Amino acid sequence: MTTDPHHSDTLRDRAHRYFDSLLRRVPPGPDGVARVGGRQIYIVPTRAGFMYGAVMLVMLLGSLNYQNNLGLLLTFFLASVGLVAMHHAWFNLLGLAVQARGGSPVFAGERARFEVAVRAEGGRPRHDIRLRKNGETPTPIHVGAGDQTLVALAVPTERRGWHRLTDVMVETRHPMGLFRAWTYVATEAKTLVFPRPAPQAPEPGHDAGDSARPHRTRHEGAEDYLGSRGYRPGDSIRHIDWKAYARERGLVVKQYGGEQGQEVWIDWARLNAPDPEIRLGLLTRQVLDVSAGPTRFGLRLPGAVEGLSQGTAHTERCLTRLALFGHAQD
Repeated sequence: MTTDPHHSDTLRDRAHRYFDSLLRRVPPGPDGVARVGGRQIYIVPTRAGFMYGAVMLVMLLGSLNYQNNLGLLLTFFLASVGLVAMHHAWFNLLGLAVQARGGSPVFAGERARFEVAVRAEGGRPRHDIRLRKNGETPTPIHVGAGDQTLVALAVPTERRGWHRLTDVMVETRHPMGLFRAWTYVATEAKTLVFPRPAPQAPEPGHDAGDSARPHRTRHEGAEDYLGSRGYRPGDSIRHIDWKAYARERGLVVKQYGGEQGQEVWIDWARLNAPDPEIRLGLLTRQVLDVSAGPTRFGLRLPGAVEGLSQGTAHTERCLTRLALFGHAQD
């Protein structure tokens, strides 16, 4: 009898979600800062803690067997040290203030970056604080009394749209490494993820429908050299850098100030791709290619239009429309 792997994965995911829902999380307050409370801290012995307990058990049995009072005294003393270590591990997280913020937009497949601020409130320092996400090994930090430390978290992304940092695990093993105390901090941080750009895409259309076709203007400084880019079908032969071609760099086109009058439209309807995500990847590649030059461009999507313009801000607006296409833009 064989077991369906998809069925077992579903049961495993359901069990994980069920037990995950039972965990208490530290909610952010009205100021966006989450402050750790006593009932939201979990604590278990570490491997060293279990070994420490096993050694004490052996010492206890040996002292009772041989009626060694000094052995019993040492055993109870070590047990009290362990209890004090457990209390300090719990106390090290109590009242800790945590706030997360989203970083700059990234493309799908890249790692979204979040900035987490950890502040030690209560007039006492915090030692060996670790922020963990997705099972990665964190770097311990020390936060001085009343100070704040910023920690950068990188989270892998797979899909376009808003990537939310739902929660962060904050843990400590201070002071002796015998106990691991941790808590889950809920956050409202999010980072925008652009569609994954296709490796290559067809040239965007030059016809704006009711707008004028691309044109060139000559003005003062029109012959200023702006740089070079790869050859595109339809480029003037006069602008090809033949010296670069002789050096086996391929066909490279020189760009001058007179090309600033070109206008193109990046249009959803011009692409022939059955999968909407593939089409969005092609449009993203077109936006990136066209924005690398001085050409003014616009974006047409079903139900949305981004007018003709150029520059970094315009490129980000177009990529944002592609990222949130079909999603709630909250």
